[in-house]
Amino acid sequence: MAELIFREDSYARACMARVVAVTSAGLELDRTVFYPTGGGQPGDTGHLRRADGSIVRIAGAVKGEGADAVLHQPTAGEPVPLPGEEVEAVLDWERRYRHMRFHTALHLLCAVVPAPVTGGHVSEDKARLDFDIAMEGLVKEAIESGLNRLVGEAHPVRARWISDAELDARPELVRTMSVQPPRGLGGVRVLEIDGVDLQPCGGTHVANTREVGELAVLRIRSEGARNRRVVLGFV
Repeated sequence: MAELIFREDSYARACMARVVAVTSAGLELDRTVFYPTGGGQPGDTGHLRRADGSIVRIAGAVKGEGADAVLHQPTAGEPVPLPGEEVEAVLDWERRYRHMRFHTALHLLCAVVPAPVTGGHVSEDKARLDFDIAMEGLVKEAIESGLNRLVGEAHPVRARWISDAELDARPELVRTMSVQPPRGLGGVRVLEIDGVDLQPCGGTHVANTREVGELAVLRIRSEGARNRRVVLGFV
């Protein structure tokens, strides 16, 4: 099992690691700061620095076989390290931090729009959630005001773990209609914004809502019979 440092420390930008497997799908390390694509958040990019100082550019990260396996995908044509080799895994931090800010913003959006979530996605320049709600229930000015009030209130943000039994006893914590959090792993990771939001989430987030920064609603549109999409950007 790999040590997934980002689960406990979203701010870790680099770590020393050992290559445990090299396949056509990517490189597996015994520990990593790279978040793999999942939960609407893109996988991290960056590089691996070898002992001789050369680097292997990493174009993305995806989940491998098993709950804790992360495959680091080298840029095409890059020479790759060998199994057993020690490397330093280094994030493209600016990109990751924008993901952290946007992902936290989507949790705030869940608090401002009290409706079931049908989908969502984070990118570097925007983020969005889809809700099962009537269009008249989404007012741009009210959403922006609510979001920026929560940002300005500087609520602490932290990840913690609860048992499967606790999640089963509190089904209201699961806001997404189409995706259920994994069970049977010894616990479920939840993201808590103090006094604002609590729900299962495996992504990376900032430590305080003030770090999110001022938000704008870029657009609200219909995405089918039941889906209404709210797209956010930074001011």
